Amino acid sequence: MNRNLYDYLNSNILPKYEHNIGGHDIEHIKYVISRSKEIVDEFNLDVNEDMVYTIAMFHDIGYSVNPDEHEKVSADMFMQDEEMKKYFNDEQRQIMYEAIVDHRASLEYEARNIYGKIVSSADREISVKNMLIRSLRFHKDKHIAENPTLDDVIEYSFKKLYSKYSKTNGYAKMYFKDQKYIDYIDGINVLLNNKELFINEEKKIAKEINLY
Repeated sequence: MNRNLYDYLNSNILPKYEHNIGGHDIEHIKYVISRSKEIVDEFNLDVNEDMVYTIAMFHDIGYSVNPDEHEKVSADMFMQDEEMKKYFNDEQRQIMYEAIVDHRASLEYEARNIYGKIVSSADREISVKNMLIRSLRFHKDKHIAENPTLDDVIEYSFKKLYSKYSKTNGYAKMYFKDQKYIDYIDGINVLLNNKELFINEEKKIAKEINLY
C-alpha cells in the first residue's frame, strides 16, 4: 500500500471517529479495514488495495454529522478531500464514492461495484459477543437524551438486531458469505429466537463492560 496515503488516512481521517457514537467508532473502523482485507484475500478478489483501504477508512466518517444519511455524507466528505486527488484518478474516486454510499446494510438495491460489496460485507459483524457489545453501546448513546435504563437499551438492541440479522426476514446484505459469517448468523439467531436468552446474555455483557 502507498505509505504516504496510509499515513495521511491514519493521521487525519481515523482520529475523526473519536466523535462518533458507540458502534461506529475507531475500533469499528479498524475492524472493517481488517475484515475488508480478509475478504479480499479469502475470495481472491482482483482489486486495488489502496482503494479498498481508503473506502473502509471513510465509510462511516459522516456518522457524527447525520446518522440517518451517514453513507451519503461520508461519500461527500471523501470526494471533498483534496488529498485524495493525489492518489486516485476521477474514475477511481467515482467508484469509491459509490462504494461508500452503497455500504449500508439496509440498502434497497445491490451495491453497484465490487468495492461497495467488499465494504458492505466487511461492515457486517462476525462475532456474536462483539455485536452485542456494539449494540448495547450504540443504543445507550443513541437514546442518551431519554436517560434509558438497561432494560430499555436491551429492548432497543433486540428489536434492531432482529430486524437486521433474523434468518426469517433480516435486511442485512452480505455479498461474501464466508464460514465466519455463516457461523455468526447461526449464533445470533439462537439468541434472536429466544428473547429471554438474549436479555440474559446482554445483561451479562453489560456487567462485564460496566455499561451500567
